[in-house]
Amino acid sequence: MFGLAKAAFGILVGAGGIFAAARTLHRLIGFGKTDGGVKAGNEALGVMKAGSLIALGLLLQHAVRATFDALDLMYQGHDVSLRALRSVLVYGLMHVSLSIVVGALVLALGTWLFTKLTRGVDELEEIRKGNLAPALVLAAVMVVLALMTSPGLQTALDGLLPLPELARDEVVIPS
Repeated sequence: MFGLAKAAFGILVGAGGIFAAARTLHRLIGFGKTDGGVKAGNEALGVMKAGSLIALGLLLQHAVRATFDALDLMYQGHDVSLRALRSVLVYGLMHVSLSIVVGALVLALGTWLFTKLTRGVDELEEIRKGNLAPALVLAAVMVVLALMTSPGLQTALDGLLPLPELARDEVVIPS
């Protein structure tokens, strides 16, 4: 039953969390809602949106992993109750919320910094016009930013969870 709850939570984060994070990020970098541009056939906007979704997925996966690792330790050897599943939901939502905010801010800040470093090219305006080249570059920048910052985010999330106290010589491996 706990495994099914984990799978359901992963699906919710994968759909809802990524959706919310992408909306937040796109507003922060000045694109607002991107669905209209994608629907109109702006491939550059589609590429940039795809890169941001991949980057956010890389960042949000740690929220799910950190939550499950801690909960595996907390409930190992115990029957899982409805209270335990509520606990999964509360901790998971806290982690996902924090990851959405931090992830969107990191990617927005990194995108802003990158566009300031590339003088003479306004990547965001070029993407609005449908220019695919800067969209590919910006999507790659977002993915690299996510890869470089995800270990720090995971460490921060691990530090927020209440872990069980173990005896001095007791080692418990998360399942």
